[in-house]
Amino acid sequence: MIPVERHQQILALVAERGVVSIAELTERLGVSHMTIRRDVQKLEEQGAVLSVSGGVRSADRLAAEPSHLAKTSMYSSEKMAIGQFAARHIPRNSCIYLDAGTTTLALARELVERDDLLVVTNDFVIARLLMESSGCKLIHTGGTVCRENRSSVGEAAARSLRMLAIDIAFISASCWGPRGLFTPDEDKVPVKLAASDVSSKRVLLSDSSKYNKIATHLALPLERFDTLVTDTELSKAGRETLSAGSWELVLAG
Repeated sequence: MIPVERHQQILALVAERGVVSIAELTERLGVSHMTIRRDVQKLEEQGAVLSVSGGVRSADRLAAEPSHLAKTSMYSSEKMAIGQFAARHIPRNSCIYLDAGTTTLALARELVERDDLLVVTNDFVIARLLMESSGCKLIHTGGTVCRENRSSVGEAAARSLRMLAIDIAFISASCWGPRGLFTPDEDKVPVKLAASDVSSKRVLLSDSSKYNKIATHLALPLERFDTLVTDTELSKAGRETLSAGSWELVLAG
């Protein structure tokens, strides 16, 4: 049986059962544990499945993103640790981009004492915080307003970004995995892509609860990032997979 056929059978079993053990897969497909683990790793890289202890399960799919209000109280300590780490590594007089999101908002809270930065953002909450509490210079991208996430999205916001030269882009994620960043909202894709294109350095800020989940639209491949900053709750399998990449992996906490 060739790898593609094994992959199809693994996906069919996982879809039917939810969770399937490695031992059962080796018996049903008549191959070694090592072969099955390679197959599972390949499917995990594609975002199709998720490794669990002794087995594999289907990857979680995000159908719609929670509102800004709902996300504010979720994983707050992890977001704070991520924000604190990122803030310590922003050189003076930098031009930075803060993508819309509550993890980037946690970073913005660490910057209120700074007066040397030029901060570009598409997030209204971040813009208001820094406008009222910091000495930073600010640029808001403008664009189509997304009320639920209190941000600007779409091509107009992307065009605004493409007129700039940014030192570091801190980019958020609805969900992410070895393939990259995913979002259920197509209008977010051009903004993240533009921020990536015009920045000298690209940093993912996302808590580990969003890891190995997928949504309809691939916004950015993980290879576009120089650094991935998540928290210490990232799974062992996630650490092993991500440590093999070309980026720097940071577990803040």
